[in-house]
Amino acid sequence: MHFFNYHEPLFRPPSEAGSLIFQITIGCSQNRCKFCGMYKMKQFRIRSLDEIFAEIRSIPPRYRPGVRRVFLADGDALIYPQQGLERILDELAVVFPSLTRVGAYASPNSLNLKSEEDLSALRAKKLRILYYGLESGDAETLRLIDKGFEPDQMLEQCRKAKAAGMKLSITAILGLAGRKRSAEHAAATAEWITALSPEYFSLLTMFQRHNDDFLKLIEPLSHGEILLETRALLERLAPQGTILRSNHVSNFLSLAGSYPKDRQRLIDTVDAALLEAKRDPRWYAEIPSYQEEYY
Repeated sequence: MHFFNYHEPLFRPPSEAGSLIFQITIGCSQNRCKFCGMYKMKQFRIRSLDEIFAEIRSIPPRYRPGVRRVFLADGDALIYPQQGLERILDELAVVFPSLTRVGAYASPNSLNLKSEEDLSALRAKKLRILYYGLESGDAETLRLIDKGFEPDQMLEQCRKAKAAGMKLSITAILGLAGRKRSAEHAAATAEWITALSPEYFSLLTMFQRHNDDFLKLIEPLSHGEILLETRALLERLAPQGTILRSNHVSNFLSLAGSYPKDRQRLIDTVDAALLEAKRDPRWYAEIPSYQEEYY
């Protein structure tokens, strides 16, 4: 049953599959990343409180007690003005008495605009987890994709969110740097995640979606090379208490474990996939020299 119409396409993290989704913004405020085609067909705008409240209240009373989690879309819901966002969270708490957690995407742009006090106030109103696209810990790769922020800036933003009590789910993209900077991308991303130790770290894989111009800028990795880049990253990764996942639709190898407990098991999983992949020459092109130490 549908109670309102989404402005498609609609995206949410895999972990929010069971959440009720409200689009409080349309598109992404930072819609400049060259690799990303998710919101290129949308004009960014912030929806009015009246629109949002009407949708929240449109859920029939008999369904409301069953709503335990809500996800706020689109690509950068945290950009919503602070006072309005607090009112939305208050309304959600009133309408859904069993609500335990609200999640949202956050960009470097929006997180940069929120103070620690702002984030603490939002957490007190049940906004408990932010999904944040790091993409890469390598500064040159971030400049290539036009992310607009340096790794150190993004690290400080995320530390601010952690200090406010927010849980963070950080994403990075395998293959984003192409062959030229695969080694730097893997090493710097592992170093960045280790420095932050977020609650969650998710690996996506570079794929084609309204980003053909960007793909022409890099030399894309083969599946085998993606596996080698994954192994290089896992080998260097050393956060404390971080849950790692690669369960996005873009991934062709599913990984699930915690650092540091499952470090070797995760590496062994990639090793097994590499042994299988090497039997199929279609999975391999030229292998970057930095990875020859492993195989």
